Amino acid sequence: MLQTAPVPGLTAIDSAEPEFFSGLFDRLFPITRSITGPGLRESLDVFGEYMPLRRDRVASGTAVFDWIVPPEWALTRAVLTGPDGEVIADSDRSNVEAVNYSIPVDVELDLVDLQPHLHSIPEQPDLIPYVTTYYRDAWGFCLTHAARQALKPGRYRAVIQSRKYDGAVDFADCVLPGGSDREVMLSSYLCHPSLANNELSGPLVLLGLFDRISRWKRRRFSYRFVLAPETIGSLCYLFRHGDQLRDNLAAGLVLTCLGGPAETLSYKTSRRGTSTLDALVPRLGADEGYVVRPFTPTSGSDERQYCSPGFNLPMGQIGRTLYGDYAGYHTSGDDKAFMGIAPLVDAVDRIEALLRRHEYAGVFVNQAPYGEAQLGRRGLYPSVNSPTTWATSSDQVVDSRILLNRILTVLSECDGEHRMVDIAARLDCSLDDLMPVVDRLEAEGLLMAAGR
Repeated sequence: MLQTAPVPGLTAIDSAEPEFFSGLFDRLFPITRSITGPGLRESLDVFGEYMPLRRDRVASGTAVFDWIVPPEWALTRAVLTGPDGEVIADSDRSNVEAVNYSIPVDVELDLVDLQPHLHSIPEQPDLIPYVTTYYRDAWGFCLTHAARQALKPGRYRAVIQSRKYDGAVDFADCVLPGGSDREVMLSSYLCHPSLANNELSGPLVLLGLFDRISRWKRRRFSYRFVLAPETIGSLCYLFRHGDQLRDNLAAGLVLTCLGGPAETLSYKTSRRGTSTLDALVPRLGADEGYVVRPFTPTSGSDERQYCSPGFNLPMGQIGRTLYGDYAGYHTSGDDKAFMGIAPLVDAVDRIEALLRRHEYAGVFVNQAPYGEAQLGRRGLYPSVNSPTTWATSSDQVVDSRILLNRILTVLSECDGEHRMVDIAARLDCSLDDLMPVVDRLEAEGLLMAAGR
C-alpha cells in the first residue's frame, strides 16, 4: 500500500530546490484569497496541480457545530480616491488595501466621515495592516499610517466592487496510504491574501512534505494532508471527518509561520499532551533545534479546533517565526523577503526527519512473547558462551553487549503498552539508537508496529 512514484497527471515537485518554492510562491501570493470564494478555489487549484487533492465544500448557511457557514465573498476591485483624484488605496496594487469581506459601496464622503472606515497602525507607520470583517457587514480600506496622516480635508470617493452570495466553504485533502489505517495528519490554512510567513509558508511546507513522504519506501502510518481556510475551514473539515479522525488519528501537526529569521522550530503540544509527538519532540530538544510550548486555546491556529474538547485530537502545531512575535505580523511587512525561501526548505527537511522518527517512536508488539525469543539462530546472540562473551557478548554481532542489551530490553518492553521513545529514555539512549534495532527485529518477524 505504498505510493513511491509520482501520480500520473500531476506536475513533478522538487522539494529540495528553493527555486521550486520561490516560483510557486510568486504564483500564489497575489491571489485575493479569503475564507471563501474564487481566490480560495484558485489557490486550491494550484496545489491540485501537484497533489491528488479531493475537493469538498460545506454550503453557506449550514450549522457547523456552534458556527454558521458564512456567505461566499468575491472582490472585483476596491479603490479609494482623494479630493484631487489621487489613488489612496487600490486592491489591484495590493489586495490587503481592501478590508477582506467588505460589502459593496460607491459613496462620496468627507474625510471626517471616511476615517471610521480607514485602518492603519500608528506604531508601524510604514506598514499596511491586514483587516477582515468575515461575520459582520462592514467595509473599509487599509493604508500606512504615514499616508493616513497626510490625507487632506475634502471629498473622497470609496468604490468597492464586491458581492456576498450563497456559496460554500471549500477545502481539500489527500491521503498517502501506509501499512496501517492509523493516520498522521498534516494541516495548513489557505485564506490570507498577500501574506507570506503567516499564510503561504505552511501550505508550501505541507506540499514539500507530501513530496518527501510519497517517496518513502515504507510508511508505517497513513498520512493525511489537509488544506482549508483557517478556523471555519477546519471546523467544516471536522464536520465531515471528525468521527473518522477520532477513531484513526495517531498524531498530527498544524503547519504555520515556518519562515522568517528564527533558527529553531517551535512545537506546541496537543491539548491532551500525551501523544507520541508530544513525548518525542521534548526528547529531541534544543540540541535538535526545537523549543516546546504548552497547548493554549488563547492563541494559535487550527489546532484549537482539532483539540477542542469534543474532539481532543492528538494535534500539535509547529512553526518557526511565530504569529504575534514579529513586527510584520498581519501586515504588508509579511512578504517574501521577510519569510525567505531557504527556511521553508529547512523546515521540510527537519519536519520530515521528525516524522521519520515518529514512525519508530510509538508502540510495538513482541511477536514471540512467550519466553525469550531465540536470538542465536537469527544471528543476534553470541554463538559461544564463555567468560569472554559474558563480559563483552562479542562475536562480531554486538558491540560490548550494548546492542544485545537493547535488543533484550526492547523485546521485554514491547508488550503493546510501552512506546519506543519511552523505552529509549529508560535505556538512556536516543531514539535514533533504537531505530536500527527496530528495523532488525521487524525483519526477523519479532516486532510489529501497533499503529499508535
